[in-house]
Amino acid sequence: MLTFPSVQWPYERVLMRLGLALCIGLLVGLERERRAKEMGMRPFAFAALLGCLGALLGPPFALAALGMLTTLVALVTVDRLRQAQGIELTTSIATLVMGFGGILCGQGHTLTPVAVAVITTALLAWKTPLTGFSLGLTETELRSTILFALLAFVIYPALPEGAVGPWGALEPRTAWLTVLLLAGISFVNYVLWKIYGAQGVEFTGFLGGLVNSTVTVSEMAGKVRDTGGRLADQADRGIMLATAAMLVRNLLLLGLLAPALVSPALLPLGLMLGASVGASWHRHRDCRAESGPRMELGSPFSLLDALRFGLIFLVLQVTGVVAQRLLGQPGVYATALLGGLVSSASAVAALAALAGKGLVTTQLGGSAAMLACLASTLANLPLLFRSRNGSFMRKAGAHTALVLVLGLAGILAQNLLAGRLAWVRVAVPSFTWSLRG
Repeated sequence: MLTFPSVQWPYERVLMRLGLALCIGLLVGLERERRAKEMGMRPFAFAALLGCLGALLGPPFALAALGMLTTLVALVTVDRLRQAQGIELTTSIATLVMGFGGILCGQGHTLTPVAVAVITTALLAWKTPLTGFSLGLTETELRSTILFALLAFVIYPALPEGAVGPWGALEPRTAWLTVLLLAGISFVNYVLWKIYGAQGVEFTGFLGGLVNSTVTVSEMAGKVRDTGGRLADQADRGIMLATAAMLVRNLLLLGLLAPALVSPALLPLGLMLGASVGASWHRHRDCRAESGPRMELGSPFSLLDALRFGLIFLVLQVTGVVAQRLLGQPGVYATALLGGLVSSASAVAALAALAGKGLVTTQLGGSAAMLACLASTLANLPLLFRSRNGSFMRKAGAHTALVLVLGLAGILAQNLLAGRLAWVRVAVPSFTWSLRG
């Protein structure tokens, strides 16, 4: 026989739980009230309080409260059907969610019911934007989203953990996580492209450079050729912004995969980024009123691109381990240089993996990562010949060369500074010890 438990409830604790349940119910009900729904602030507050009281009495009463709430929602739905009115399915589900939220409050939870209430309110309030977004999706975009979810939540957990193979050169999960990271950047980039469009050269160059700066530079040069040189200044600015985007993306990869490599890379990266942004701003002041070249985006996520990036990453990872063990520091620099010519993102990710294993020092890893960025920038120079425009090739080539020179100077200065600091760290204690002696 079901009886009410005879327990002494602490006054302050119970009052706080009831108050929290009341607040989350009123929050969700406020949104429904503003939309002139039959179930507004008071019904939602009562639903949350009912769940809270059930939880305070014990599990059987919590289940009974949910049963009563479900029955009430069912009766309201049947009544609306008899009156030939539409079913308020969203409101009904939100009511049940608030019943569960009230139970969580009664059990003493705080963060979870509040988070559920905020998310529920947001989903109810954002009906129009969410509907427009879903209806605006193309079949390609939907398939890409499903594919990305499959690779992230099905394949990734199935991969073996840790290093495999001789010398522990292969780490399947690390490689796949890096692939997913770059794919995520591409997704964010695609969303920004959809929001802002590809009309302006700033977005065309920068957002294109986030995914593949080489393709963006090639496309810019082709637009100069197709327009007979009319877009030379805009394309020059777009190339500089694509270079800046490549540097920002690689810095983001370093920060996420190997934060220790960020510090030795800041000086050369700052010089390269300053040169590319400065050249872009200079051109922007000269041609701010003109429109930029159009570029079209394909799929937001390509399986072939992901597999290509993953394959390059694995090859560079194995090559980097072998080169480091056989050739030492020159082998790491050679791997970074060759990898940067193919894919700077893959090279930077592979260097981050080497640093994570302790195979390279932070100074060597940071310098090699910047060398990969230099190689990627250097690979843009031959692409300028696609424009068949001498003036454009001289301007864009001069700006690219400036970025290369400053980047190389930054790498040398950073290594020289690191060497001096190391000498100081050794010399100062020795000198102090000699004075004490």
